[in-house]
Amino acid sequence: MKETVEIGDAELARVLYGERDRHLRLLRDTFGLKVVAREGAVSLEGDEGAVAAAARALDLMRKRAAEARHLRLYEVEDIVDAVARDPGFCDEVRIEVRGGGYVTPRTKGQARYLEAMRDHDIVFAIGPAGTGKTYLAVAVALQALRTGHIKKIVLARPAVEAGEKLGFLPGDLREKVNPYLRPLYDALHDMLDFAQVRKYTERDIIEVVPLAFMRGRTLNRSFVILDEAQNTSVGQMKMFLTRLGTGSKGVITGDVTQTDLPQGQASGLVHAAQILGGIEGIGFVRLTRRDIVRHKLVEAIVGAYERDDEERRKGRGPEQAP
Repeated sequence: MKETVEIGDAELARVLYGERDRHLRLLRDTFGLKVVAREGAVSLEGDEGAVAAAARALDLMRKRAAEARHLRLYEVEDIVDAVARDPGFCDEVRIEVRGGGYVTPRTKGQARYLEAMRDHDIVFAIGPAGTGKTYLAVAVALQALRTGHIKKIVLARPAVEAGEKLGFLPGDLREKVNPYLRPLYDALHDMLDFAQVRKYTERDIIEVVPLAFMRGRTLNRSFVILDEAQNTSVGQMKMFLTRLGTGSKGVITGDVTQTDLPQGQASGLVHAAQILGGIEGIGFVRLTRRDIVRHKLVEAIVGAYERDDEERRKGRGPEQAP
């Protein structure tokens, strides 16, 4: 099958094709097509399904380039990867980040997650590593801050020891807990430049804290994110949920398969999912390994562990080492 996509505008074509046609080469390699650009048009030739998907990706790329008059390689990679996963992918839900870039859902699960954060005051996002749970929540929080819907962002994480002891780490308390909060800072720095992050944190507009530091507070007009919530106790989860004040939103993220709590202690995230379902205003989104957007091997690794867990539950798994 062969399809020709008209571009027209020479400047738009230059942006769309990328430096030395690298964007078109990405289309070619991802969908296994013959891709030829000439005289303001792109010709796609190959398998019918692949041509249709590549044309869809090219159309999304063209819209993005026409709006911003630039198209970064990572934006093209996001679009192409999303369409390769789901040919019906639509990037109408977009969150602007620094430099005119966008954060968009790359799977249907992520799209449901964004919709849940739009429609509910409290959202639980439960799923494996790499599904964008924290990243998308931070993006939505920054958008709410820019538009004036909230006045403060609070990012919290339980400082549960995953095999390391805090007492043996060097430094004062802040330096001891900072490694546990680093993933939240990473998300912030990906969407804001260093000066903005520093300004917001110095002015207490953005606060990154260990969960224990939230006890006794009431947070009004705030966007509050609890990351790694599978490592909360039942009491800690109740404490967190009751911190939300007037005009606030809360997002709770976690992966129930990676709990670092002491053996036998109930996870606050698992308990909350059991008792809070059906309450109006609270949304639950369950992401799966199909929503993983990290390195391609991460999805395969998560799948292998899921199969191993299933076999162990059936009593047929490999014997544990003594």
